[in-house]
Amino acid sequence: MTRLLSNTQQIIVLAAVNMFYNKVGTFRSFYWKGSSIMDKLKFWMKASRFRVLPVMVVPVILGALGAYAWDGAFRPFLFLVTLLGAASAHLFSNMINDLWDFRNGVDMVAKETAAAISTNSGLLAGGVLSEKKFGIVTWAFFVVALLCGVTVSLYSGWWALVLGALGALIAYFYVAPPLKFGYRGKGYSELAILLSFGILPVMGTYYVQVEQFGYRPLLLSLPVGLLTTLILFNHHFLHWQADRQSGKRTLVVVWGEKKALAFSRLLAVLAYLSLIVCAALQVLPWYALLAVLTAIPLFRVYGNMKHENESRAYLPLMGASLQASIRCGGLMALALLLQGLLQ
Repeated sequence: MTRLLSNTQQIIVLAAVNMFYNKVGTFRSFYWKGSSIMDKLKFWMKASRFRVLPVMVVPVILGALGAYAWDGAFRPFLFLVTLLGAASAHLFSNMINDLWDFRNGVDMVAKETAAAISTNSGLLAGGVLSEKKFGIVTWAFFVVALLCGVTVSLYSGWWALVLGALGALIAYFYVAPPLKFGYRGKGYSELAILLSFGILPVMGTYYVQVEQFGYRPLLLSLPVGLLTTLILFNHHFLHWQADRQSGKRTLVVVWGEKKALAFSRLLAVLAYLSLIVCAALQVLPWYALLAVLTAIPLFRVYGNMKHENESRAYLPLMGASLQASIRCGGLMALALLLQGLLQ
């Protein structure tokens, strides 16, 4: 049952709200003048790489629908707060990665390498925004995520905040010193993405809804988590020569193009195998297997790839990977919704 906040809890939430509005006020003072609201919105959507937000939204929806289908539980307010917090955390992750890639010189090398296709917003490397302005907006997203994490933890328990904090640490130290595990080329970055865009959001959302853990949300997180890991892995192909020059040792840099492409195919196979396992163990209803059909366009693109390709040849693979993740996750969500409605 949803509990009313105590006076102490209300003070904590109000303090977090005040901190957020102080951040927003600072942001508005230096940018919220001049152009139209739509222009500003488009500008910051580009800066935060908003277009890839569905890869975080889908796992949150899956976690909530898992609670609905398996336990008959759905708490709309907590779901919306969780969704807002997860989305803000994802945008923070995008922007903090851009910020540290710029500071580490990776963006400038990618910009100067003819064969590379940059995947960041380009606003820092292009001199459109200063580090200060970019950083203020970046940390404003973090404050929103923190506020949401505190709110859901007051209702559902401190584990929600622990999972959120773990995700924040992964997001920050992905490219930030001293860890910079996204630069080490030992599979740390792939594991981080599987956790951040699969296991943590699905299990975290499920926990917020029912205040317990289980094996089912863990298994449910694997198909979308692996497909999102595939997106990140494939995007390294677009600029791996520049990464090598700047000292960013992704697995594509360490293994080389041929071996890395074989691993990319393996990730895709594992993702769809995990979907079949979910259906076999009744984590998903049998009709969720329709989501396997989303693999067809992806593997058609793989069929057109050679052992060695120009960077631009990987753009269709990136698009197919993103579509597979969203479509597969969307069909899984619809299957869980239908299961819950039919019970």
